[in-house]
Amino acid sequence: MTVPRRPFSIASRRATQSVAALGAAALLLTGCGSDDGSDKDSAKGGSGSADTRTIKDATGKAVKVPAHPKRVVTLTQEDLDAVLALGVKPVGITNGQGLDKPPAYLADKVKGIDVVGNLLQPVMDKVVAAKPDLILAGDMQDEQVLKQLREITPATVVTMAPTDDWKLTLRGIGNAVNDLPKANKVIADHEAAAKKAGAGLGANKGAEVSIVRWNPDGPSWMENKQFASGVALEMGLKRPKNQNKDGNAHTPSLSLEKINEIDGDWLFLSTLTSDGEKALKDVQKKPAYKDLGAVEKNHVVTVDGSVWSTRGGPLAADEVMNDISKALKK
Repeated sequence: MTVPRRPFSIASRRATQSVAALGAAALLLTGCGSDDGSDKDSAKGGSGSADTRTIKDATGKAVKVPAHPKRVVTLTQEDLDAVLALGVKPVGITNGQGLDKPPAYLADKVKGIDVVGNLLQPVMDKVVAAKPDLILAGDMQDEQVLKQLREITPATVVTMAPTDDWKLTLRGIGNAVNDLPKANKVIADHEAAAKKAGAGLGANKGAEVSIVRWNPDGPSWMENKQFASGVALEMGLKRPKNQNKDGNAHTPSLSLEKINEIDGDWLFLSTLTSDGEKALKDVQKKPAYKDLGAVEKNHVVTVDGSVWSTRGGPLAADEVMNDISKALKK
């Protein structure tokens, strides 16, 4: 399966820095104003006339959204994670990153919800059938797709800029659904829980953790501001010296000769595709892998790539925190 390209790669990050500088925080910081309630707008394919609010999305575009959206469609796993954490049940969702189904960690919460396509690849007829009054379009950058979505409902919101973290995105989505206080509470609760969980790791408190995704052509380790890395740091954990880089991307795939770069006290290892999983199984038979310190200490933890290798959300952050606690709390 081809995994949709996400903008947290190194090449994309460098190419979009100027866009990110403009768009980061736009949805939150410039989107908090609203109409006085007298303005009414009819959303095509939605539920008819309703009071609207004007927000700005993550690109800085002003968008009129329903004051109280009833039929929300999410186009990324991160948007879905966020609205579920905010208590909003969407009417249409897309499959998870690298998957042909919704992500497993959200499966119980999305039973019965129509799938309208793959991540950032909506099937327009299915979106129309969902009759959305608000579409959360994640980090969609395809202007032709955005144009089609806005013909379905003008209340189509790009929810994240290339370098936004999950907390900023959650606040923006909270504002879009008119519940920013709930978003702030979700973040505060997570931060308190992460601090408590980190303090309870016993002998592994403050351990060095390596966070790696295995691709078909080799492993990539995650920089500090990448989603799962950020959760680990919130728990008071450290990164191996060579991985202690203050970015939000991952490295290019490493060759077998550089496999020592992924070592650490603990190695959290994921894949996103069947090809990546096969490549990992192949390399695990080789001496270079077996000689890693984490492998020799039996400190390798296999985790879900559709959680650990994404841009994340509050429910995914709890999954990462729980995975770390389960492995390290001995």
